[in-house]
Amino acid sequence: MRVLVTGGSGRLGRSVVATLTERGHHVLSVDTAPSPDPDVEGIVADLLDETARDEVFTRARPEAVVHLAGIAVPFTHPDLDTLSVNTRLAWAVLSGAVTHGAHSAVAASSPTVYGYNTPSWRPRYLPLDEDHPVEPWHAYGLSKAVIEETVRALARTTDDCVLSCVRPGYVVAPEEWAGAVTQQGHTMAERLADPALAATSLFNYVDARDAAELFALVAENPDKVTGGQVFNAVAPDPLATGPIDTLLPRHHPATADAAPALADGRSAFSAERARTVLNWNPTRTWRDQMTDRAATDRR
Repeated sequence: MRVLVTGGSGRLGRSVVATLTERGHHVLSVDTAPSPDPDVEGIVADLLDETARDEVFTRARPEAVVHLAGIAVPFTHPDLDTLSVNTRLAWAVLSGAVTHGAHSAVAASSPTVYGYNTPSWRPRYLPLDEDHPVEPWHAYGLSKAVIEETVRALARTTDDCVLSCVRPGYVVAPEEWAGAVTQQGHTMAERLADPALAATSLFNYVDARDAAELFALVAENPDKVTGGQVFNAVAPDPLATGPIDTLLPRHHPATADAAPALADGRSAFSAERARTVLNWNPTRTWRDQMTDRAATDRR
């Protein structure tokens, strides 16, 4: 299958490109930065440029599109830039997928659409599944909620292209397990040692390769996916050495009523839909991937 991956040079994109290639697909990666892998067929292009975008789609002739391009970390750019870039890119790329005859198009969203990290945020229930209301409060989370609405809007216009979203959790690239700095400027060992760091994402995480497998499954199985469907992509356990049902209320007091549901050690986010619909079973956890000695000793 011919697959176009936007943002293929990014920390998640590299794993998505590698996974799709390993599964036998012909992958074309497009990004504003060159691919770090010389074996990857890549194009450097700004997809907000209509001429460049049409050239990319004409060259790729994609049967499936995986859309990851955009501003990937909250608060790293001015709010208006984050909203503009992420939402415009989503409409441009996903409508392009429909126009150019792709059978499947899946876009990256984010768990930040739930709106945690405000004093007033109170989950209706835990773990958070895809039916839980979304209440974004910052520009990044809002941009992702708009992307999900973009997917639903375009899904209403076509029966030929199945459009959907994946919400990857706190993505951990393979090298970050070994001590490379993460997207927030600290290491995974530091994230485990200081619960306040992981608490900002409700202790969720996902290995980039596991997330990549879900994107691949969505692209490969349009017959199993409903147009406009959303899938959480998180590891089954929390990124914490202590009990999450007590850690969560400590850092997010308004979760106190719902937190006891996590007493069995499960994550604050449910990925049951991806397991049920696509048989996605993330297998890489911090307990078996962490190679930093200090973190390993704290198990």
